[in-house]
Amino acid sequence: MAGADLARIALMEAELFGGEAWSLRLLEAELEAAGAEHPDRRYIVVEEGGHPVGYAGIYHAGGAADADLLTIATLPAVRGRGLARLMLEELVGTARAQGCGAVLLEVRRSNTGAQRLYLSQGFEPIGLRRGYYAAPREDAVVMRLGLREPLGPVGAEAVRDVRGAG
Repeated sequence: MAGADLARIALMEAELFGGEAWSLRLLEAELEAAGAEHPDRRYIVVEEGGHPVGYAGIYHAGGAADADLLTIATLPAVRGRGLARLMLEELVGTARAQGCGAVLLEVRRSNTGAQRLYLSQGFEPIGLRRGYYAAPREDAVVMRLGLREPLGPVGAEAVRDVRGAG
């Protein structure tokens, strides 16, 4: 990603996230930390006409069971075209390839559009973080997507399977 792209993304951050926006310096540090020698962090950018219109990032600590979706954003002019869904699918695929058992995220309680996207991709709300966002003060809905296949039947269903086998 070129420096000009990063500057545009910093402007998008400010437009989309206001007081919660990551600074250009923080974005630079994040991208530096996401180099090839750090496969635990990945950022992707969607461009149109050579300009970024969306971006997303994910992180998982080495050996951690879960990954955290750090950010996902698209410009208002390109919303409704499936770009956020494509970025989300790509990053969930990254987490799955890294062996993560789940992807976690926080989303503003008022951001029902994003919540609908996450629900449509299998995320489930698992909690609330009161006052998580500072500008303006707002709760965050914590959501989780399990990535591992169930191990098989449990409980009475498993007992029936064992008795029936043989």
